[in-house]
Order: sequence, then C-alpha cells, then structure tokens
Amino acid sequence: MCLLQDRYHRTIRYLRLSVTELCNYRCQYCMAEEGVPKRAHEDMLSIEELAEIGEAAVRCGVTKIRLTGGEPLVRRGVLTLIERLRALDGLHELTMTTNGSLLENTAIDLKKAGIDRLNISIDTLSPSKFRTISRCGELAEVLRGLDAAKAAGFPHTKLNTVLLGGVNDDEIADFIALTRENDYCVRFIELMPMGVCANFPKERFLSADAVLAAVPELTPIGGDGVAKLYRVPGYRGTVGLIRPMSRYFCADCDRIRVTADGKLKPCLHAAAELPLRGLHGVDLENAIRAGAAAKPARHHLAQGSDTPRAMFEIGG
Repeated sequence: MCLLQDRYHRTIRYLRLSVTELCNYRCQYCMAEEGVPKRAHEDMLSIEELAEIGEAAVRCGVTKIRLTGGEPLVRRGVLTLIERLRALDGLHELTMTTNGSLLENTAIDLKKAGIDRLNISIDTLSPSKFRTISRCGELAEVLRGLDAAKAAGFPHTKLNTVLLGGVNDDEIADFIALTRENDYCVRFIELMPMGVCANFPKERFLSADAVLAAVPELTPIGGDGVAKLYRVPGYRGTVGLIRPMSRYFCADCDRIRVTADGKLKPCLHAAAELPLRGLHGVDLENAIRAGAAAKPARHHLAQGSDTPRAMFEIGG
C-alpha cells in the first residue's frame, strides 16, 4: 500500500473533503449574520470532481475521508458522492460532520449510501441559547436528527461542542451526562481565533481544562486522533478534549483538507493552498503528494491563524 507522508515523516491518512461553503445556520463563531456569499456554481467543485479527488487521495494512501461543509447535507448530489467514495478499495472509513438539522429525513439514506459514522455539531442544550448561537436554528430539530441517527444504526456518534466561555461553559456537566446511557463521544473543542471570532473578547476563549474542573471524576482512557479521551466510571460513552490552543497536537496530525472550490490546504491555519481543479490521474496524485509534503511542523495560533479563509470556507 502507498504511504502519503510529509517532510516531518508524519503519515497522512485522513482527508477532510468540503462539499459546500453553504449552510442553513449562521453560527456566531463561524460566519457573519448575513450568511455566506453565494458563489457561482462553476466556481465550486462538481460531484464528479469531488469524487475524483477522493479517489486520487485513496490511491495516494488516504484511508479515511470526512465530508464537511458548510453543511454537507445542503449539497445536491451528496448521496451520489457518498456511494462513489464508499466503493473505493482501500478506504476504511467514510464519515460526515453535520449540524444535524437535516438528519431527521436523511439519516437512513446516509447509512444506506455508505456513511460509517457521524459527527454532529451541537454547542448548547438550551433552546434559547441555541437560537442565539445559530441565529436561525432550533435545538429540537437537531435532537430529532440525533434520534434519527441512532435509529438508523450509526454507532459511536461524536457530538462536537465548541467551548464558549460565558456562553456554554455552565453546560459542561449536562453534555457529559449524555454519555451515561449512550455510546456518544462528547468532544469539547477549544475556540480558535480565526474568521469572525478572531476578535471575540478574551473570555470567550476557554481552555479545555474547564471540562476537567467541572467534572473531576473524568478518567483518562487514551486518545482518538487529536482528541484525548476520558470517561466517567460506569458511563457508556466517552468525552474527548480537543486542544488546538492550550496543547499543540500538530505532531500527531495526519490530515489534509480540500476546500469546496478545489484548493488543497496542508494545514487548517496555514495560508498555503494548492489548486487541484483541472488535474487528473498522475498529475492529481502528484499534487496531493505535494500538498501533504507542504504541511508545516505546527500552527502558530498564539499569534493568530495565518489562513485568510473562514472556517466555512475550509471545511470545519
């Protein structure tokens, strides 16, 4: 099997493939209140181009692909893309990150098409806070989506919660309580100063140490990618801490990203981008290898993100 490696001898196994910049929410830390400027259809990768990039990445050695956005379920044709990627020999895991709002009517189709596992973004369990954070969403629709994912047979669903100091840090114990009877992994993610939240007040940026302080009975049980895992003894599920700000995990990073307009980003926070559109076959594979090789040793978030893009333009 081929190995995709960078110049620091990290093996790259994971591609985050953004299928759209559009989203049906307007989360305060992700985008402006007016939403995303809609770009011309021809400026964005087609389903065929997305599939071709995924296929080339797997030939290079990628074994896991996560479909992201924006909100991937607003992308027309996404089920066709899933089916095509799922058929790839050598792809071990095909996953999706979603805000969950459209899962109620799509979870079964996603499972049938070939999605192995879901990450559902949910930053609060308070209906009123949810409306404030998302600007146009309802918590109830996400909870129905979570139930639909469970009914469709998705295992080990990950719930992604961005820590927002003074906003949702009083709900840490409530989120962890969800793991008592469910095999969820609730993952608390430190807010990163990029895009619209780069100028948020300092108190919004909370260390994941707040999670350990809120629930001191959490016991470390290892890791899963960039997340350090914990469990409350006797609980079925787990808790993950993702610390891009307080604990660098760049040495363990095994991912590259492709934006919905066809740029390969070796690092979420680097300015570097390599165009992939118009490339095919060996040329496309060589470009993916060059992108992996260009991964920096680490990000420099303490000084701010170097990328000119917002998170929705990269694929969260």
